[in-house]
Amino acid sequence: MTDSCLWSVGIALGYIRGGLARIPWGWQWALSVSVGIALGMVVWVARISNAMSYLSDAPETCMNCHVMTDAYATWRRGSHARAAVCNDCHVPHENVAAKMAFKAMDGTKHSAVFTLRREPQVLHLSTLARPVVQANCIRCHMDQVAMIRVAGTSERACWDCHREIHGQVHGLSASPEVLRPGLPGAGLNWIKKGLGHDGL
Repeated sequence: MTDSCLWSVGIALGYIRGGLARIPWGWQWALSVSVGIALGMVVWVARISNAMSYLSDAPETCMNCHVMTDAYATWRRGSHARAAVCNDCHVPHENVAAKMAFKAMDGTKHSAVFTLRREPQVLHLSTLARPVVQANCIRCHMDQVAMIRVAGTSERACWDCHREIHGQVHGLSASPEVLRPGLPGAGLNWIKKGLGHDGL
């Protein structure tokens, strides 16, 4: 199996080299520089967005976007902080593949909304997130809801009654600054020093 894989890779590289040989040297150079710049940008964006942190379940990951600092602060000061992290409530738990797929899909949507500055003033669960959070509420609180009709139906969500899980819902700028934890650093202090902003 290994020999056939190496043989296949060798053939693919031969085709690439053969294809590149037909391209004029100036275009090869321009293509190489363009690919290098694109790869460099991917690495840079991954670094400043703390991309590797999204593979973990650490609640601080959710604060990579400043939009989530209020949700993090209210979770941190609430009862759920002693028993659950963000992913315990906000991603499915059927299997690892479903969990990672949902995180990737939801994270991509959040990244696009945040990058394009389209975040709403008051955050609400999306249509796809509602059944996930509802299932997780029931999963964790099965002892309390086993005899309640809501546990087996979708006619009413847990948060219809338990409204203040993350504290009272306010706009993004409504919570006091003192409650907001600082954002994690993106590792760009060298840029600030180069620009003469040593104190920042």
